[in-house]
Amino acid sequence: MSKRKQEVVVNLFLSVYAPALILSVCRGLLLPVLPLFARSFEVSYSLVGVVLAADGIGTLLGDVPAGVVVRRVGEKRAMLLGVGCVLAGIFGLLVATDLWQVSACRLVSGIGTALWNISRHTYLAGAIRPALRGRAIAVFGGIGRIGYFAGPLLGGLAAGAYGFRAAFLLYGILAVVALLAVLLWVEDLGASPGASHRSRGKVGDVVRGHYRILLTAGSAQLCAQMVRTARLVIAPLYAADVLGLGVEEVGVVISIAAAVDMLMFYPAGMIMDHWGRKYASVPSFFVQSMGMAAIPLAQDFSGLLLALVVVGLGNGIGSGTMMTLGADLAPDDGRGVFLGLWRFVGDLGGAGSPLAMGHIADWVGLTETPLAAAGIGLAAALSLWLGVPETLKREDRL
Repeated sequence: MSKRKQEVVVNLFLSVYAPALILSVCRGLLLPVLPLFARSFEVSYSLVGVVLAADGIGTLLGDVPAGVVVRRVGEKRAMLLGVGCVLAGIFGLLVATDLWQVSACRLVSGIGTALWNISRHTYLAGAIRPALRGRAIAVFGGIGRIGYFAGPLLGGLAAGAYGFRAAFLLYGILAVVALLAVLLWVEDLGASPGASHRSRGKVGDVVRGHYRILLTAGSAQLCAQMVRTARLVIAPLYAADVLGLGVEEVGVVISIAAAVDMLMFYPAGMIMDHWGRKYASVPSFFVQSMGMAAIPLAQDFSGLLLALVVVGLGNGIGSGTMMTLGADLAPDDGRGVFLGLWRFVGDLGGAGSPLAMGHIADWVGLTETPLAAAGIGLAAALSLWLGVPETLKREDRL
């Protein structure tokens, strides 16, 4: 590897990958904890779904404004603002006394997540050429999956030993470290590798110029993000309420499934850069659907673990696929705004999924809810297969 390439890799790791790893551990901490924390208020599954959706709703509300913020202030300041909002929301959970305060805190965290997501996505899209984009973004997705592997285990252990709020405090401490990483290692605007690619388009211009692809590819992404989020809602509730597992066991089963997910990120990147984006995305959501459909068959810890491992395998195959597809489709002029709109469509699915799963669980029961998620996953696979063009050009393939 040349000295220049080494410098690029080191810069990407310190400025984007390292804080992303820390924040993904933080988000992983909440996977086994937040649904059970919300359930501790003795509310219905629908209201648990509201709490779990609040973060996604905040992200949804922040996506398009975040694209404008990135255009105006640059990637570094947007990253700092995003992590700051996440910190405000998580420290609010330490003092929250009712479900609506918890929801408000998650809403603020979601807005911060939008700022963080769009700024880092814009940076990566501008800094990496298409022939390497699948692997680079898949590695980014893999780093996130490492956090989702470690986070649930840490969160479950902290909550089991010291209570739910101990997991929130650990989240806050780690998020401060991520904030310092951004402050120290992300380059100033003028020297940033992504600065020359910073989008200048306005929201209206981008919508008028790209509304067709936002509707077609966006609808596929909406279903894709719905099934991805559904597994995070269904797994802990099914484990606790149907199988009677404790929060520590919930953390273990989610972490093991996440380990399988984590191992697939580099093969996913190679598939995307060698054969094409659809060769990774379509099988990803088909396999996830099969795993979700197997959850109602689980009768104990081992059965649930097997089903979630299949889900994790499918999700791992799709590591970075939606981010790569968005980066491929984004125009040079208006990249940040386009990606804000792209994330908005996907996050609409992410925000709506907990609400939908909660209502379905109250309506037909928690045991049947995974089947609805499986149907959404199949819709995602079919939409990507039939309705979205292959974005990897022949000359860019390995």
